[in-house]
Amino acid sequence: MTDASARWKQWHEDRTETVSAPYGPLALTGTHWLEDRPDGRIPDIPGLWTADGDAVVLSATEADGLSVDGRPFAGRVRLGADDGPVAHARVALGERRLVVLVREGVWGVRDYDPGSAARRTFRGIAAGAYDPHWSVPGRFTPYAQSRTVRVPNADGRARGLALAGELAFLLDGRERTLRAAVQPDGTLWAVFADATSGKSSFRFRFLYAEAPDAEGRTTVDFNRAVLPPCAFADHFICPFPPPGNTLDLAIPVGERSLL
Repeated sequence: MTDASARWKQWHEDRTETVSAPYGPLALTGTHWLEDRPDGRIPDIPGLWTADGDAVVLSATEADGLSVDGRPFAGRVRLGADDGPVAHARVALGERRLVVLVREGVWGVRDYDPGSAARRTFRGIAAGAYDPHWSVPGRFTPYAQSRTVRVPNADGRARGLALAGELAFLLDGRERTLRAAVQPDGTLWAVFADATSGKSSFRFRFLYAEAPDAEGRTTVDFNRAVLPPCAFADHFICPFPPPGNTLDLAIPVGERSLL
């Protein structure tokens, strides 16, 4: 086994452990948009949840059994979006974590349950064996200004996807490009599909690349293509690939489906 394939094997094991963690993506059992709940009632979640400008207002009694910031809660509290780890979400119901989120001004609540059926029945992630052919040099060219395109999401709604530039690479004798976003830590993120999508692999996948150097150079490694969160739970709102991000070749490596 080469050093590269050994590193990939460790990466794959780490990924499997991460997604199957108590508050990993397999634990998500619901995403509830408050605009769909004008009475403030969310199925199987106690309390009243209402959007109020830049926050969500939660009202509950002691009998509801909720805790906020680790303490039993009764009363009324304004909640901003939970941006940290799910395990540290402000609101809990026993072992469940109730995560407040906002997308394009629409507030919602996600329900993470470590006892979810998906987590109990998880058997692993099918992935192609490491192949150095699918790891190639890339060059990122940023746009003069960030662009936002509307794309369908896994929940059937269209939302804006911010794109910062194009990631170009040579593969099978042809230069190819993916439109990519830049994450807060500088790494690149692209949503892509290929000839295997919806057939021998999930309908689309995510590709991450290290932050480009001063000349835009990075590595495009499809061995580390990952399943989007919506492959693990139907309640995620993953964006579909933007125009131009469907590759006309079959990429047999990377994560492909759940076992």
